[in-house]
Amino acid sequence: MDLKSLALQPSGLAPGHRTCAGCGIPPIVRTVLRAIDGPKIVVNATGCLEVTTTIYPYSSWEVPYFHSVFGNAAASASGIDTALTFLEKKGLLPKGGKPKIIVFAGDGGTYDIGLQALSGALERGHEFLYICYDNSAYMNTGVQRSSATPKYAETTTTPLGSASIGKLEWRKPLTEIVVAHRLPYVAQASLSHLLDLATKVEEANSIRGPKFINVLQPCPTGWGFDSSQTFTLAKLAVETRFWPLYKVELIEDQLKWSITAPVANPKPVRDFLEGQSRFKHLFVPRNSQLLPELQSQVDRRWRELEQRSRSF
Repeated sequence: MDLKSLALQPSGLAPGHRTCAGCGIPPIVRTVLRAIDGPKIVVNATGCLEVTTTIYPYSSWEVPYFHSVFGNAAASASGIDTALTFLEKKGLLPKGGKPKIIVFAGDGGTYDIGLQALSGALERGHEFLYICYDNSAYMNTGVQRSSATPKYAETTTTPLGSASIGKLEWRKPLTEIVVAHRLPYVAQASLSHLLDLATKVEEANSIRGPKFINVLQPCPTGWGFDSSQTFTLAKLAVETRFWPLYKVELIEDQLKWSITAPVANPKPVRDFLEGQSRFKHLFVPRNSQLLPELQSQVDRRWRELEQRSRSF
C-alpha cells in the first residue's frame, strides 16, 4: 500500500472535529481506519480524541463508536468481543462477518489508569487492536505528568522552579511491558511515518488475538512548539533514536524483534528536545549535565533494541 491509495480509502473520521491546531491524533486515527477493510467498531477511552470528536450533540465518527471511561477501554473492548463471538456462533452477525475492534486511548488511559484493564484483556486473549496515541502527558485535563512523560520534562504537576527541574523519573517502557504478555503482534510507530503505521496495522489485522501499537503523537499545546512543527518533531524523535520504530512478532513461541526504520547516523537527541518549551531548562549552563544523561539513555536503549533484533 502507498500513501496515495491509502488516502483514497474511507477515513471513518469526518472533518469538523475540534482537536487543537497541529494535533496529530486525526491523521493517526484516519491512517489506522483506512488500513483496515470491512466492518469495524471503535472503542475510545476518555481523552483528547473523545472530547474533541463527540461534543454533544455532534459526532465526527462515521463508524460504530463506543465511548468508555478513562480506565476501562480494554475491558469495554473485551465485552464487545465476547458479544460478537456469541452472535457469530449463533449466526446472527450481519453480512460482512465479525467487525474488527479498534481501541484508541492516550498515554494517560493506557500507561496509567487503563493499564490494569489492558493487561487483563491481553492475558485473556481478546480479539482487538489497541492503539495508544502517546502525547506524553494528560493533555486533555491540563498537561499533568503521566508515566509516559520523559525525564526532565516540565508539566503542570512537575513545574520548573528553584527546587525543581521537571519530572525526575524515566518514562515507563510500556511497549516492552506489553511485549512481556507475549502477544502475537506489538509495535511502535510514529505520526511522521504514516506508511509504516499503515503497514503495521495491516500486519496486525491479519493476525488473530490481541494486538498493540504505540504511536508517538507530538502535542503542540503540552510540548510547547509551533503547530506547524508537529510532523517535524515526530520525525526528529525517530531520527535521534528517541522513539525507535520496531515490531515484535510471536513466531513459533519465540519473540522476533525487528527495527522497521533503521537509523544509521542518528542526530543528537538535543535536536529533538530543543524545539520544545517543556525542555527549555536543559539548555541553560547550570543544567549542562542533563543533556548528556538523556543522550546516554537513548544510546543505551537503542543498543538493547539492536541486540534483541539480532537474537532471533
